[in-house]
Amino acid sequence: MEITLNGYYTLILATLVLLLGRFLVRKVKFLEDFNIPEPVAGGLIAAVIVYALNFIWGYSFNFHQGLQTATMLMFFASIGLSADFGRLKAGGTPLLIFTIVVSVFIILQDVVGVTMASALGLDPLLGLVTGSIALTGGHGTAGAWGTVLEQEYGVVGATTLGIAVATYGLVAGGIVGGPVARRLINKLGLKPTPANLNPSDVEKVAGAQSLYSTKHSEHESGDNQEMFEKPDNIRLITASSTIETLALFAGALAFADLMTIVAEGTSFELPTFVWALAGGVILRNSLTMIFNFDMFDRAIDVIGNASLSLFLAMALLSLKLWELTDLAGPVLIILLVQTFVMILYVYFITFKVMGKNYDAAVLSAGHCGFGMGATPTAIANMQAVTDRYLPSPKAFLIVPMVGAFFVDIVNATVLQIFTTLPFM
Repeated sequence: MEITLNGYYTLILATLVLLLGRFLVRKVKFLEDFNIPEPVAGGLIAAVIVYALNFIWGYSFNFHQGLQTATMLMFFASIGLSADFGRLKAGGTPLLIFTIVVSVFIILQDVVGVTMASALGLDPLLGLVTGSIALTGGHGTAGAWGTVLEQEYGVVGATTLGIAVATYGLVAGGIVGGPVARRLINKLGLKPTPANLNPSDVEKVAGAQSLYSTKHSEHESGDNQEMFEKPDNIRLITASSTIETLALFAGALAFADLMTIVAEGTSFELPTFVWALAGGVILRNSLTMIFNFDMFDRAIDVIGNASLSLFLAMALLSLKLWELTDLAGPVLIILLVQTFVMILYVYFITFKVMGKNYDAAVLSAGHCGFGMGATPTAIANMQAVTDRYLPSPKAFLIVPMVGAFFVDIVNATVLQIFTTLPFM
């Protein structure tokens, strides 16, 4: 029996999945320790229930695709709207070098994935899923590209596989990051750098901000707060600011819709969510650089994160777990190889290129985090190292900036190139 749910019921179920996930993350220490997102924790349980209903009684469910697509596009638009290239000045040369290091690894990750998939008799496009789509990209990118691969390339089970691989990546990235960094510090005899009495511009900016912001600090003291944009003023998310921010999202999505139509059938044809990301980047930097517009980063983050949570919940509800049966063995082999490659790259490339010092070791832990999982995993890895040694302002400035949006822009570009290669 096939049951079709409209947008209202789909939204209700998605929120229930998120509430279930919140409960599980709070109660199960493993989920909390490895930064498993609430939508993933609840969504996987929901996917198992859907699978059981299908296996036992033959029920199958169709969820409202329009709502899922809209939330996906809003998430990628939020990444673009957060991509302030003016912040490159704060990161300076180390930020640029780290971005290049990460970009090279994204290419390597896809080469390994495609090569291993081909060698194991799988569709080479599944190699991208076990590469940077799900590992560097995380759950959001896995869901987005999975839909593209299924609809445009006929790759069965791409979304289901992507979600599973991204979940593995979160756990693996959280496991290997701290030990690799500590080995670098101990084996090479590095000592935590002493407090710098003459901090650089990078250290000054990093020291004045929180781990997850990239502009100004945010401190709470009673009723007083410092927000991202105006360190001297209180700025709350009000109805007015929400409408203003939604207008920016609408502009990015309108750009994506227009460019998808215009570029269709040309060499510039891209998935709609890539245009949404690009639209956000263009809108953000045009408004801030040309019109000196005061962008409200907190509202962008709130709407973007809410969209991602709802998208993941709906994507996981739609999973067809039975499609993974024949892929389990080969995919596990690929993932183990990817984990080994991640460790080797960080140990011999990231650490050495970034300076072979304490900051480089902390950056290496962060790279393991978002190279296999997500930015929160990277932050958790770095905190595990700095809690044992000394702070690393440089690492806590660079990693959130690269992991939050630069890596998604690079990843989208690399994946688009790979999908056009003749052997794919």
